Amino acid sequence: MSTPHRVRVSLPEGNSRGYEVLVGSGLFASLHTALSRFCPAHRYAVVTDDRVAELYAVRLSRMLHSSGHRTDVFAFTSGEAQKTRETWSLVSDAMMESGCGRDTAVIAFGGGVPGDLGGFVAATYMRGLPLVQVPTTLLAMIDASVGGKTGVDTPAGKNLVGAFHQPQCVLVDPELLQTLPEAHLRAGLAEAVKHGAIADAEYLDWIEDNVDPLLAADPQALSRLIMRSVEIKAEIVASDVMECGARKLLNFGHTIGHAVETLSGYTLLHGEAVAVGMVEEARIGERAGVTAAGTSARLRRVLTRIGLPTSLPIDFGADAVVQHTRMDKKARAGRVEYSLIQDFGRPFIGPAGVWGHPVADETVAEVLGGVGSRG
Repeated sequence: MSTPHRVRVSLPEGNSRGYEVLVGSGLFASLHTALSRFCPAHRYAVVTDDRVAELYAVRLSRMLHSSGHRTDVFAFTSGEAQKTRETWSLVSDAMMESGCGRDTAVIAFGGGVPGDLGGFVAATYMRGLPLVQVPTTLLAMIDASVGGKTGVDTPAGKNLVGAFHQPQCVLVDPELLQTLPEAHLRAGLAEAVKHGAIADAEYLDWIEDNVDPLLAADPQALSRLIMRSVEIKAEIVASDVMECGARKLLNFGHTIGHAVETLSGYTLLHGEAVAVGMVEEARIGERAGVTAAGTSARLRRVLTRIGLPTSLPIDFGADAVVQHTRMDKKARAGRVEYSLIQDFGRPFIGPAGVWGHPVADETVAEVLGGVGSRG
């Protein structure tokens, strides 16, 4: 294993201790060493889904058992539709039945769903257990595993029940992407495009110039992408742990994206829905006069090259999408707030330093239903 790269997530004193994100090929094989250093525990509860369990659970269990770590795997059916309070309850009850106590640490192992749900189990089981994030998808590696957001979906919308619960560490091994389906690789790149759009225009240029090696899963290209995205995410999280200000910028594309994802019945991957959301929210920003003209067209071009959708499905009505945005966590005083950019790498900050920009439902509906929203 090569020496892992380290990104420090420095959190303000009084909130939580900081932690490290370790990125390195072969890191998974030395997981026991990292656990002993960053999250020692009498017992480990691995929360994952059945797909990841089928690929890696036996290897993980044997590896930890051989190192003297008692390990239990709690797997649930894969898919966003399973990220519910019911699944949280099933996993929590199974941990109780197996005798997991406060000397247990949780390993959230998998993509965004096991990461969010496993993190929520850790945040709530016996009022909180130590957590380690071990992401296995690109989206989870560059975004979902960093920042301490945990939670589950409800019929009303995504991530409406949850908690902030920071991990002890995050262990990212790009070699785990070798088993990732191509559609999920493309979906993960949507979050990288978002990071470039909100914080680093040169990074966005680099992504556009390197689409081919990234889609070919070139190790060097993927490692560079993971490191830069983690750096951006860590810097933003460190400045705003509880999402009261600058961290809202990470929601660019997610207000519309979450609505589209929910309306699809989760047949669209999260990154696919966010790709649509970024283009549409850039168009909303252009209509509102806060986003530079041509921004949405550039995003559409980059995302299309990656192979991601960039417009609402033809059978989605604008009014239905708007209705779903009203249940978004970013709604304030009856109006939905959007995280918008002025230009690539330049976030829009409203009067008095307000990050969220309220946009009338009627304006959003006009943009979504107007010419250009479907192609």
